[in-house]
Amino acid sequence: MKRLAWGLAVLMGLGLATNANAQDRAMSIVTGGTGGVYYPLGGGLANMLTKYVKGWSATAEVTGGSVDNLKLVGAERADIAFAMADATLDSLRAEGKFKGQKLGLKTLAVLYPNRMHVVTTESTGIKSVADLKGKRVSTGSQGSATEVMAFRVLQAAGLDPEKDITRERLGVAESTNAVKDGKIDAYFWVGGVPTSAVTDLGATPGLNLHLIDHSDLVEKMNAKWGPLYSQGIIKAESYPGQEADNKQANVWNILVVHESMPDDVAYNIVKTIFEKKDEWVATHKAAAEVIMENQVAGNSPAAFHPGAVKFFTEKGHKVN
Repeated sequence: MKRLAWGLAVLMGLGLATNANAQDRAMSIVTGGTGGVYYPLGGGLANMLTKYVKGWSATAEVTGGSVDNLKLVGAERADIAFAMADATLDSLRAEGKFKGQKLGLKTLAVLYPNRMHVVTTESTGIKSVADLKGKRVSTGSQGSATEVMAFRVLQAAGLDPEKDITRERLGVAESTNAVKDGKIDAYFWVGGVPTSAVTDLGATPGLNLHLIDHSDLVEKMNAKWGPLYSQGIIKAESYPGQEADNKQANVWNILVVHESMPDDVAYNIVKTIFEKKDEWVATHKAAAEVIMENQVAGNSPAAFHPGAVKFFTEKGHKVN
């Protein structure tokens, strides 16, 4: 009997060890370029998950942006993706950059409104999107949602991105350097405010930053691609040398995962985000805009993950 009892204890111990090990998880968070907002937010989230969820070790990865991120999570080569709502909708419909690749994705959380920056300097004389015709323009890095939205802004202004501009495909940090070096006249960037690379350009001696207004194009964009965009403002003095409000187009950022992610894993990610948000805000102030009121179905084209819904329900919030 003693041997039997000892044997059962060993088996129970092994079972407990197995359950504990089942909680161990290495997580990959795909973000964007180092000059943007996704990357510092991804790094902050990785630190929070590693710190507060026992057995987890998370890392933030540099990528081209939303399109790459969605493909990586869709192929289950990454766990969590920062992405823009318009690119996510394309991935669910197998359209645009995802033609023939319908992805199985779920939303963990609606983050903050991504603000389209159309960036130039006063010396170029560019005052409107239409003025970009014939200019050297970066539409964002390949594999980014900046590129997707830049094309839509240009088309809404009556320009053909392939014919009416000399197009470069640079990330935001590379775009800023190209403007400084006189290699391009303007660039598109979709991100939170402030974006460090745009701040860098505004602080460059001898250059006067100018953000091009384009909120008047939102209605045409929504008429063609659906109600994804809204008019917004980058307030004056958000960047060095920015003397006036910039009237621009917004699109939501969301945090997405593969639909196969276990409910408890999704729950713990969302719980950490909302219960430790002050630490996230300390990483980048864009995290302050991640609020419960924005967690509604209309702000994300992908349905909320059941694990996320469980957390929100516990907090008395309905997402649908």
